[in-house]
Amino acid sequence: MKRRDFFQNASLGLIGTGLVANNLFVPNQPTQPVELDKWKGKGPANIIFLVSDGMSIGTLTMASILRQRMDGMQSHWLQLYEQNLVRRALMDMSSANSWVTDSAAASSSWGGGVRINNGALNTNPDGTSNKPILQKFKEAGKSVGCVTTVPITHATPAGFSVANARRGDQAEIAMQYLPLKFDVMMGGGMKYFDASTREDKADAFAAFSSAGYEVAKSRQQMMNLDAKTNKPILGVFYNDGLPYAVDRKSDSALNASVPSLAEMTKKAIDIMSKNKKGFVLQVEAGKVDWAAHANDAGALLYDQLEFDDAVKTAIDFAKADKNTLVIITTDHGNSNPGLLYSGNTKGNFDSLMRYKHTNEWILSQVKKGDSTSKIIEVHEAATTIALKQEDAVALKEALDAMPEKGMPPFQLLGKLQGKYIDVHWMGTNHTSDFVELAMFGPGSELLKPFVKNTELHNYMLNVCGLTSMTVKK
Repeated sequence: MKRRDFFQNASLGLIGTGLVANNLFVPNQPTQPVELDKWKGKGPANIIFLVSDGMSIGTLTMASILRQRMDGMQSHWLQLYEQNLVRRALMDMSSANSWVTDSAAASSSWGGGVRINNGALNTNPDGTSNKPILQKFKEAGKSVGCVTTVPITHATPAGFSVANARRGDQAEIAMQYLPLKFDVMMGGGMKYFDASTREDKADAFAAFSSAGYEVAKSRQQMMNLDAKTNKPILGVFYNDGLPYAVDRKSDSALNASVPSLAEMTKKAIDIMSKNKKGFVLQVEAGKVDWAAHANDAGALLYDQLEFDDAVKTAIDFAKADKNTLVIITTDHGNSNPGLLYSGNTKGNFDSLMRYKHTNEWILSQVKKGDSTSKIIEVHEAATTIALKQEDAVALKEALDAMPEKGMPPFQLLGKLQGKYIDVHWMGTNHTSDFVELAMFGPGSELLKPFVKNTELHNYMLNVCGLTSMTVKK
């Protein structure tokens, strides 16, 4: 079984059980429009909506500590707090049927303005759908798009873009994008476009090219895109999610062929900012969520820092442009990692500065039957940490007991590493935590200290001067 499929299926199953109280979770109730009558400010022409998917507060904290240890400064996100440059709030991300949301319902709450059930994209339980916000902005004449480190067909970009009863229908979602002619769509997910890997054997890449899209399949092709192009852009750079940041940076071939999130963000801004009517861009660090499911501290924190670089890219543009609202948030917590006290917390955590690879890489290099010495050698090559013999034995026993197509022992490895780096985990799944929400630029003055997820839909429309969605009585 593939790692991501396992976590996704487990997430949906656990989220959908036990926590539902039907009298508390009511779908199809959009929030009222944002009241602008007392606001005399000038609304933004552009919105950049940044999402670190599955980011718990511990992730934000530890990534900033890691940046301080490596670069001598707080993360770019926390610098905005330190310098009092943003309005800050907490946001309730409940879905229609659970306090614990999945990414599809979370993105749809922003994208469609309605709380829906986990697993769906802008589709209500009665089968009706809610028009996604990027379609609304596109119709208003703005350039629109998404960039992500997971498949561009994945839940978070899809929630801003299309309606579908099942988030897992990614091959179908790829074809739903085709007629929309969004200006920039970039990320992973080549297997949903390539004829050789699609179940229906349709050549989606050819269909997009025939429809007038400019298709980029490598970092170099993306970098060579002319910012003055009038063609919609489809950039797909890896078979599934993009490689984790720390793995990519340690592999010269990957570093040359796969763009970073900040690079995709800058290219998207360069292309879309030429539109005099403005643009709306969603930016997602999707593999922060995948790393949290896997209890992989190295993968988690380096991908969070990649997101932090994208935050800087967006803020730098907004500071110069002075006509851009930047929204920074997450869709839910995941596994609630934290740095726990020990006799050598600083020294142990500093080990993360020397990481070269993720646990995904480690578990791809060792297999059933390998010796403990091989396991110790591979782990040390990836992290500079030499596992103790008893920990190598525990990992070997888990590998040897793993079924033919079973899940590699990610959780065990994350737990074992906690002894060496002092990063520990609550579990392997999404949490109900209220999430961080920060805004910079025109329109941020309207942010309340506590908001519901669905409020952001009309908020974005209204600050840009668009009519809000019809409120159902």
